[in-house]
Amino acid sequence: MNLSTLLVSTLPLAGVGILCSLGAAPRAQAIAPEQDRQANDKPVENERWQRPAEEEIKRRLTPLQYRVTQEAGTEPPFRNPYWDHKQDGIYVDVVSGEPLFSSREKFESGTGWPSFHAPLKPDLIVEREDRKLWMVRTEVRSRHGDSHLGHVFDDGPSPAGLRYCINSAALRFIPVADLEQEGYGDYLALFEDEKQRPESKQALATFGMGCFWGAEADFCVLKGVTATRVGYAGGQTDNPDYQQVSSGRTGHAEVVQVEYDPSLISYEQLLEVFWQGHDPTTPNRQGPDVGTQYRSMILYHNQEQARIANASKQARSDRFSRPIVTEIVPTTTFFPAEDYHQRYLEKRGRTHCSPRNDE
Repeated sequence: MNLSTLLVSTLPLAGVGILCSLGAAPRAQAIAPEQDRQANDKPVENERWQRPAEEEIKRRLTPLQYRVTQEAGTEPPFRNPYWDHKQDGIYVDVVSGEPLFSSREKFESGTGWPSFHAPLKPDLIVEREDRKLWMVRTEVRSRHGDSHLGHVFDDGPSPAGLRYCINSAALRFIPVADLEQEGYGDYLALFEDEKQRPESKQALATFGMGCFWGAEADFCVLKGVTATRVGYAGGQTDNPDYQQVSSGRTGHAEVVQVEYDPSLISYEQLLEVFWQGHDPTTPNRQGPDVGTQYRSMILYHNQEQARIANASKQARSDRFSRPIVTEIVPTTTFFPAEDYHQRYLEKRGRTHCSPRNDE
């Protein structure tokens, strides 16, 4: 983590594009580290959340996740998975699994990091005084995992006036549909009222089908697709740029992430566009574009998507003269591509995304 990244994370929140706060006052009730050791001894309601052994943490986390949660690092703003994530569900500690924040408390702060006005369970959040970077701030950590999450500031929305500025790398998102099977069924009640408003339900789908410019153009015009963005996924390098991915050394593929309304368009319908939009029988190649970054892949976000994707692939196996080589794998961290790649063809007048998707 370089000094410029750290300083970016502490700039005052004064408008769109201004990031985590230098001018915001620290939390008055922040406690010093020596006091925190006593505070950590207080009993909590649920003891199921445990910090794994150090070797298990190193094995499980990516280098970025480890640097953020174990070394109090800071990820880049705007180039992380959850800063503009809008799906309904909860965010848990990537280390221990303890539930930390809900999409119901998430808001757009303009900082480039996920921001929440309150934690899901206050007793699972520990506050510590942080005197790094020549100022006093309030660090927030998970109680059982002891993961560094980010900081909390007194410049959030009413009524509480708080802004929990959190690193995406410290979180794992669990959508509402998966809460029960992942052991978080107690939190379903938070989203009961959403069942009365099916039009607001959003889901994510992620596809690799060669050059992501054309892939995005295929999806952004569809009714029911509410947002698209292109980026990199499926590799080992944190926060890669286009040149690094193009070298083939990061393991990432060019992908398009699609946010859609399941009441208007189904995952099966998105898969139809996926199969029709590229040749799934050419390994690491689409037309003149050659390299592992152009491989055909479906990154599923839950087991239902995995089931549907595998059935869809099987149903099409006899439609091609060569075997389908499409990978069907669990979704990995999505790293948004540079701004000039977003809606690349639309910016050049070669396609037009639906006006609905700009709302």
